[in-house]
Amino acid sequence: MNDAISVRPIEGRQRPNHFHRWWTRFRKGNSMRQDCRKYGLSHLSSGDLLRDEVKSGSPRGSELTAIMEAGQLVPLEVVLDLVKEAMLKKVAQGTKGFLIDGYPREVAQGIQFEGEIQEAQLVVFFDVCEDTLVKRLLGRAITSGRADDNIDTIKLRLHTFINSTAPVVDHYEKQGKLVRIPAEGSVDDIFAEVCKALDKCVKH
Repeated sequence: MNDAISVRPIEGRQRPNHFHRWWTRFRKGNSMRQDCRKYGLSHLSSGDLLRDEVKSGSPRGSELTAIMEAGQLVPLEVVLDLVKEAMLKKVAQGTKGFLIDGYPREVAQGIQFEGEIQEAQLVVFFDVCEDTLVKRLLGRAITSGRADDNIDTIKLRLHTFINSTAPVVDHYEKQGKLVRIPAEGSVDDIFAEVCKALDKCVKH
């Protein structure tokens, strides 16, 4: 964790935080844009933040490249720092709240986020079968140019993801914060289900 990152601007004005937890980009881009437009929220993707940092050519980006090429998950504190930095930028722009997708990866990450920033109001989990995940990620590999988009690394990351995510789902389900969304359908179907969940806790 970077102690130099002050989150006082976020703490000073309570904004709703919602975690969207899924593993791949299958159709979610359109759904997320719809969610943000309707509710006036800012979309932050932990995966996009990581990739942008890699592209920046920074020392931190070089370290992230080595980690991802090895099929490993990036340390929790590094991801949290990236999320903090992005949230602070959006707060300065007057955002009403956040949809943070691909997050948290582990229970510890969620606890760390809520301890250092503020509580999440809702955790949205998108259910997709493993075969669909692999197929969609292989399809993404054709255009992504990412070093970690190959069959061996994808399967390794998927195995790691499943092992780390099950406790996250259980943790937030016990708190009554988790909602499961079937995500094999169309963008419109998925969006409608997400709206049902967000309508209960977001003013728009």
